[in-house]
Amino acid sequence: TLAIAVDTFVRLLAPFLPFATEEVWSWYRTGSVHRAAWPQSDGLREASTGADAELVARAGVALAALRKVKSEAKTSQKTPILSVALAVAADRPEYAEAIEAVRADLTEAAKVTGPFTVEQAAQAADSESADGASPVTVTATELGEAPAKKK
Repeated sequence: TLAIAVDTFVRLLAPFLPFATEEVWSWYRTGSVHRAAWPQSDGLREASTGADAELVARAGVALAALRKVKSEAKTSQKTPILSVALAVAADRPEYAEAIEAVRADLTEAAKVTGPFTVEQAAQAADSESADGASPVTVTATELGEAPAKKK
């Protein structure tokens, strides 16, 4: 599905970014993107059959929690996470299921290199759950050393 998306975006952006799209096109196709047919939605619709938009939203909440740790530590988002423990609200088990379903993608996107655990959080008080708190929180983390800056 990524190949279908890249192919579609390259074709759509070709009139606006002719040189960049021609270069990308040459990486995996022959000929010119400017001679290719305009993309059809059929391929994208077929590839998205059975896709769960809620899964993406729930995974995004977990990724935001992981990135927030790096932001609060005032370190680069490229800094590896050596170990992390996530807590999922007791009344939101679908978040734990979503995290498990996309665990490999989360570890890659957040640069998690070590243990990555997901736990059920203790039942929150009604006042805490009503304030709009995130259903996913980071309970423990160990950050690695930030990569050296390029000169």
